[in-house]
Amino acid sequence: MLQNQRLVLASLFISLGLILPLAFHSFGMGGPLFLPMHIPVLLGGLLLGYRSGFFIGLLTPLISGLLTGMPAPLPTMPLMMGELAVYGTVAGYCYRRLRSGLYPSLLLALIAGRLMTMVMLFFLSDFLHIRLSPWAYVLAATLRGSLGILLQLLLLPPAVKFLEKYLPY
Repeated sequence: MLQNQRLVLASLFISLGLILPLAFHSFGMGGPLFLPMHIPVLLGGLLLGYRSGFFIGLLTPLISGLLTGMPAPLPTMPLMMGELAVYGTVAGYCYRRLRSGLYPSLLLALIAGRLMTMVMLFFLSDFLHIRLSPWAYVLAATLRGSLGILLQLLLLPPAVKFLEKYLPY
């Protein structure tokens, strides 16, 4: 795939990462429940590889926060930037570089992203004024977002297989 094509597709995934949360919120379906920003980040990593996945994951919450106020600048935005950057990186690295299957790549990305959130909370919880333990925070976020995680596991693998037919690799 040409670098220009990769840049255009990465921009498309970032744009989807801005639009999907707005759409979910406008229909009263909260972001923490359905995790709509995670979908384009994971898709970008799986389809474009780890480098693009990293930047899609890092930039999507930052741009969204600056343009829409979601996620909130503190404490959520830095945590989401770290988590989503790891999602995109690990999904892309496992699927494109290591040639792992879609489900293992997706599961490893989801676990690694949550671990990144725990590590960031361990170091930044005082600065971010989060009084829960990193473990409790991530467990609560995972339980609250379990519907979104289930949707990701059900929808992303067929979406990737469908889109791979039309991408010039």
